[in-house]
Amino acid sequence: MRTDYLAFFLSLFLSRLADQILLFLVPLIVFQTTQSASWAGLAFFVETLPRFLAFPVCGALCDKFSPIRLLHISQIYRAGICVVAMALYGVFGGIYWLVLLSATCGVLTTQGIMAREVVMPHAFADYRYGKTLSYSQIADQSGLVLGPVLAALSLEVCPWPGVVLGVALLFVLADLAMRMWQRASDIKLQAFEQDADIWVEPLKIAFGHIARIAELKKVICLAVGVNLIVGVTLASSAAMVTGTFAESKDFYAGLQASGALVTIAILFVLARVDLPLRVLGVISYSLITLGALMTASGMALAVYVPGFLLIVGFDKMFNVYIRSVRQRVIPVRDFGKTVGVITLLNNLSQPLAGLLIGVLTAPIGLRGVMLMLTLVTGLIGIAVAAVVRMKVAMSIES
Repeated sequence: MRTDYLAFFLSLFLSRLADQILLFLVPLIVFQTTQSASWAGLAFFVETLPRFLAFPVCGALCDKFSPIRLLHISQIYRAGICVVAMALYGVFGGIYWLVLLSATCGVLTTQGIMAREVVMPHAFADYRYGKTLSYSQIADQSGLVLGPVLAALSLEVCPWPGVVLGVALLFVLADLAMRMWQRASDIKLQAFEQDADIWVEPLKIAFGHIARIAELKKVICLAVGVNLIVGVTLASSAAMVTGTFAESKDFYAGLQASGALVTIAILFVLARVDLPLRVLGVISYSLITLGALMTASGMALAVYVPGFLLIVGFDKMFNVYIRSVRQRVIPVRDFGKTVGVITLLNNLSQPLAGLLIGVLTAPIGLRGVMLMLTLVTGLIGIAVAAVVRMKVAMSIES
């Protein structure tokens, strides 16, 4: 792999690593300080909600301004905010500075995600796009897995404000790696004239593309189904492993690590093997649904664990599929604003799955909720396949 490409992926890894450390710290420190699970949950809500809500606006900004410049701003500003927040904590005290820090950094993280999404189709001319996505997902997944581990180890040797300052350093290193890539790369992104409004008009354009382009409606529906499964799995896995199967927290941590390793292995295969998009979609969606059926119906840990690994592992393959489709069908000038809206729509089903667990577990049980959402996901896949076949048949007849 070329040195400039390595610098790009290193920047992605360091940025994700720093972001995951913050995500890990907030609920932990709030709980340790207040001894309240409710306050920890509220803190997690406050730090994560702005990330999702910011996607449409951040996508529109990437179409209006240089995404590379926005990426630099995202990383440097996060580093600066970490330092300022810890200075304010040192003067005034109070863990709310940590929560506000993470919420603000969450919006800037979304800006960085959207900027990379816009840059990547143009940054790796030597690679097919699926290969680029696979390598980027490997870097992202590695940071996601190592972030909590590094945070836990860091807390053993220094107080949490010191860990936050270490996060600032990681963001600076991520930006330095990005600048190394930029100097070595000859990328020139085409600029398009954009409307001055970054609120209403971009939403109109994005929803217009979604309404007009059948492929976008298809991948949004499929992503809603997959995220129902991912959401219910993330929300229920701790209860299933440590409660239903009475396993230890160490076993649960090992299961999470195994899921990350399976994911990385699948992504390495995708980076080496060029599969048609339709095959990617069918394989990933089918195996995720099968995994959900196993986790919901398996009365033994030996059934639950393979199901869990299928869901976690093939979720990233599905991610490569939908991002490849989006890159192929969305006009370049409207790519950021449209992907921002799609990403928001795709992710709404994850908190919905958590809400359904909270509301329906009492009357129908946790397994009942999991089976219900698995059925919904299966029906979505069948409906999408039926619509595609019907359109193909109509095109042949005409």
